[in-house]
Amino acid sequence: MKEGANDAAFEGARLQAIVDGADDAIVAKRLDGTVTDWNPAAERIFGYSRAEMVGSSIRKIIPDNRMDEEDLILRRIRAGERVRKFETLRQHKDGSLVPVAITVSPIRDDSGQIVGASKIANDIREWAETRSALEAAELRFRTMANNIPQLAWMAEADGSIFWYNRRWYDYTGTNEEEMRGWGWRDVHHPDHVERVTEKFRSHIVSGEPWEDTFPLRGSDGKYRSFLSRAMPKKDADGDVAFWFGTNTDITRQLEHEEAIRLLMSEVNHRSKNMLAIIQSLVNRIAGDSPDIRERLQHRVMSLAANQDLLIKRNWTGAPVDAIVLQQLDSLGIDRERINLDGNRDFLVTPRAAEVIGLAIHELATNAIKYGALSDEKGGVAIQWTVDRSDDRFGLSWSEHGGPPVEAASRKGFGTILIERNPKATLGASVDYRLEPEGVVWKIAAPLAQLESDGREVSPLQ
Repeated sequence: MKEGANDAAFEGARLQAIVDGADDAIVAKRLDGTVTDWNPAAERIFGYSRAEMVGSSIRKIIPDNRMDEEDLILRRIRAGERVRKFETLRQHKDGSLVPVAITVSPIRDDSGQIVGASKIANDIREWAETRSALEAAELRFRTMANNIPQLAWMAEADGSIFWYNRRWYDYTGTNEEEMRGWGWRDVHHPDHVERVTEKFRSHIVSGEPWEDTFPLRGSDGKYRSFLSRAMPKKDADGDVAFWFGTNTDITRQLEHEEAIRLLMSEVNHRSKNMLAIIQSLVNRIAGDSPDIRERLQHRVMSLAANQDLLIKRNWTGAPVDAIVLQQLDSLGIDRERINLDGNRDFLVTPRAAEVIGLAIHELATNAIKYGALSDEKGGVAIQWTVDRSDDRFGLSWSEHGGPPVEAASRKGFGTILIERNPKATLGASVDYRLEPEGVVWKIAAPLAQLESDGREVSPLQ
């Protein structure tokens, strides 16, 4: 008996040493929740001493909003169940919440009756902080990845893609299952997919950063151009662990580059035409009048006025009234002496604007010198019409109230600007005559020859 008693005492001491030396809180309680045992780890984790807790209810360390949790635990213990490890919160003596992982088992007496419960609480504060930091980092990453303008993706070392950001799915209208692995080939343009695949595979083998430009099909079925790049992320041994890539929509950039190319081509063409016109002006005027400088200056000024107007409108064309007023203002003509009548939303092409502008400038110059604008009584009516049923554009200049105008003895360069230029460039019919009231000039041209479609940069027409 003595030896058995000693064995029992030894076993009890051994078990107590294990309980006292454990890093986890080990707590025993009755079925009503009264604490019967509280080890040193429980003191450290929850801040209450053994004396403060033994005889008290375990609910002392349970937050108010988790009391139902304790009720459920006790019901399951009374039913003989073991509550497997679960994460929860318990309250420290100082009022702070302690994240713990708890396991609860029934305690039975010698007869097998359930008389209480033993609880093991693992302090997971450090682990919870780490997990929280990881979750926050993942949230920040996903927020960033799903809100950047690029389509983003990650691929295994062998090039098989395992993750896309939300932008990819929104743009392509696909889902994760469809795109897994090499499913991205389905949204590539058939004319480019093999080339793109071959180049990507070569970079997977070499481990070098990859870059390419190609069209991708959107959910609307239309293709847009993307600049795509992927960087290999390597492990400590220098081997590729995975790839991180982005696709940047450069459709507008390419359109702008093409627009600039067209604009530069147009400017170059127009500059050459401008030089040719100026040269022609000089040749024509030089032997025609002693006031060469003044006449040349006025006609070059007309070209410059048109150029200013078209540049302001990005070469999209110009409204007829703006063309007319630009020319009249450049000559200092009082707008009250001009009556404008026509559709002010109608745009003509840059080339048509030059033809009309030069003609108006020539007519206005002559009117200032010899016609209705040479005194204070006369005026000019300028009218334009758009007849879509007949596909015709009409423009007229009618002087009134000025002194009698005599017909010129011969036709000079002004006749080219007023008559021949509209005919040759716009395919227009021209009616130019002297009426008792003054000069009358009318043109009629096909709409297709001069109407602008309002594009941002229109080719020379």
